[in-house]
Amino acid sequence: MQPIFVTGAAGFIGSNFVHDWFQVEKSPVVVLDSLTYAGNLDSLQDLIDANDGRFTFIHGDITDSSVLKKIYAEYRPRGVVHFAAESHVDRSIDGPEEFVMTNVVGTFRMLEAARGYWASLAGDEKSAFRFLHVSTDEVYGSLPEDDPTAKFTESTSYDPHSPYSASKASSDHFVRAYFDTYGLPTMVTNCSNNYGPYQFPEKLLPLMILNCLEGKPLPVYGDGQNVRDWLYVGDHCSALRTVLAKGKPGETYNIGGNNERKNIEIVREICRTVDRLRPALPHAPCESLITYVTDRPGHDRRYAIDSSKIQRELGWTPAVDFKTGIEKTVKWYLENSDWCENVTSGKYRRERLGTAK
Repeated sequence: MQPIFVTGAAGFIGSNFVHDWFQVEKSPVVVLDSLTYAGNLDSLQDLIDANDGRFTFIHGDITDSSVLKKIYAEYRPRGVVHFAAESHVDRSIDGPEEFVMTNVVGTFRMLEAARGYWASLAGDEKSAFRFLHVSTDEVYGSLPEDDPTAKFTESTSYDPHSPYSASKASSDHFVRAYFDTYGLPTMVTNCSNNYGPYQFPEKLLPLMILNCLEGKPLPVYGDGQNVRDWLYVGDHCSALRTVLAKGKPGETYNIGGNNERKNIEIVREICRTVDRLRPALPHAPCESLITYVTDRPGHDRRYAIDSSKIQRELGWTPAVDFKTGIEKTVKWYLENSDWCENVTSGKYRRERLGTAK
């Protein structure tokens, strides 16, 4: 069977997607990842160890056109799921150039390589090929606080407020332009905040979980009232499989979890869950560790996704409710202390290149 080609699969959502794919699908997967600080081969180690011929890992960069052309020529994928991106807002504020190179230039080169490959196909192979670009709801900007019913739809105008969201907005526009200009069968998904296993500890949930366990301060930006829609990563993966299988080229699909929560509510729920699952912590209750810190520049106040289009047209709905998702996530970090230790210590960065090929 022809494989799918997945970029950025050593990262958080990408690694979850590949695991989810092999639980449901039979076709092989070719993974390309440059293994930046957020790319961790430990998140894929079970697939590497299985060595069943369906999983291929290639160490390389999406900005390297020669690597991309070689992958298309050698593996002839039937579709692309493009996760690879710099994604942390704070890092984009400190160093925006890397975000432009990966998210904008990298996506452009992915599109060019895909266009050349797709043009070489014929018949059913050509008509079946898909390029799925995974993006974020942050491209839409911020919703008004005085209208709790307002949500982002696929037709909401873009209004990015950080170098990260600006770079993702640019990449989205390129993807749509390649459909309109060249007919390349692209699709875009814009998702809400993901949480779950294998997430790098700079992000809100794993940072709070690990700090709870270690008795460290739980830093909350501003007044903690910023609102996000939270999507369990397993639900996101099932949505992406659905779009890849049933989505219409040229279309955009918003993916949300129907779980709007204020940041401070998220932190308190994590504290309660850790207190319950680890009752003997000497610094309990963990809520005593909450510390409010200066808000970051350009911090959007509220996000909320209207995912009625993907539900109506493709039949997808999120399956994991908020309390269940938080419980599953906290348990995963409690049960995978070796993974957490390798990440927080930096050990995974020292060892990974020795096993990448």
